[in-house]
Amino acid sequence: MTTSDRKIEHLLLCVEKDVEAHRTYFGQRASGFDDVDLVHDCLPEINKKSLELELEFMGKKLRAPILIASMTGGHPDTKAVNTALSCAAEELGIGIGVGSQRAAIEDPSMEDSFRIVRDKAPNAFIYGNVGAAQLNEFGIDGLERAVEMIGADAMAIHLNFLQEAIQPEGNVNATGCLEAIKKVCTELSVPVIVKETGAGISHSQAVAICDAGAAAIDIGGLGGTSWAGVETFRAQKRGDMLSDHLGRQFWNWGIPTTVSIVESTISIPVIATGGIRSGIDVAKSIALGASVCGVALPLVAPALKGEKDVVDKLILIIEELKVAMFLTGCRTIEELGSAPVVVSSKTREFLEQRGFDTGRFARKKKIMERSN
Repeated sequence: MTTSDRKIEHLLLCVEKDVEAHRTYFGQRASGFDDVDLVHDCLPEINKKSLELELEFMGKKLRAPILIASMTGGHPDTKAVNTALSCAAEELGIGIGVGSQRAAIEDPSMEDSFRIVRDKAPNAFIYGNVGAAQLNEFGIDGLERAVEMIGADAMAIHLNFLQEAIQPEGNVNATGCLEAIKKVCTELSVPVIVKETGAGISHSQAVAICDAGAAAIDIGGLGGTSWAGVETFRAQKRGDMLSDHLGRQFWNWGIPTTVSIVESTISIPVIATGGIRSGIDVAKSIALGASVCGVALPLVAPALKGEKDVVDKLILIIEELKVAMFLTGCRTIEELGSAPVVVSSKTREFLEQRGFDTGRFARKKKIMERSN
């Protein structure tokens, strides 16, 4: 199967099957957001209509702290999906990432499914996407082609070794990836985002990524789309018993999104992806340390219908975020970053065993100036 064929297969499986990671007890989500509570402020002393969601991210203005996370491209049938997503990003003033550009680097006839994003979103923050496993193969010249293809403001280097380990055609040679990332960070014409794709990033790896010169970290935590799960369904379709077994065994492998946000919050911006399903999840992520949040799976089905459905879904998330900000007394995104939260259950246990003080979140002090 070609890279292009896999892209459309992945997209359709995300719509047709339950591919999310999940906990098997108490109905809790694997992301950990059910373990995080924002502290209600019964006297917010602000006007909800005056909330400011705007922020600057990697040199670009966003009207809300939301990115349409990397999803697709690389097959003719994905062009309409990227059209709907990019039109929504332009209309709402948020950012957007494209799916892996490997298919278009290998086959230039697939470039149009990616170029459409910049065509439809001329003013948006757009980031490209290439796998770490392909860096040495494509080289800086190949990555610059990916940048030019979409007029990228940044380039994401994705780490998807869990998925690669399940795929029979996967690239499981992870040696030299960090050095390759360092080279890209030094030589590429745009800033680099290093992103996981569903298994999370721990503190030591976040430090290494930062030291390599990355401009931002996309944690891609456990709790959203399980790419081991996607590969399980692919394996079942072709009768591959080994990949089916491995996919089921590693379906819920990784570091929960909430934990990974905390572990990766160091000195560069953190993008929280992995199970962001509401504006409340966005608010919790920012209170834990994220700068912006990426949304993917909830937008796939709307994108297959058209731009309006994507916009409608994103507006709901943004309105939920506004209510969460109002009810925590936060007028700006910066203030939300200092909102107190209470961390409990497995997330608290995970963080404390990793050496993090969960009590500090509840002790955060507001930085806002109250006014009548």
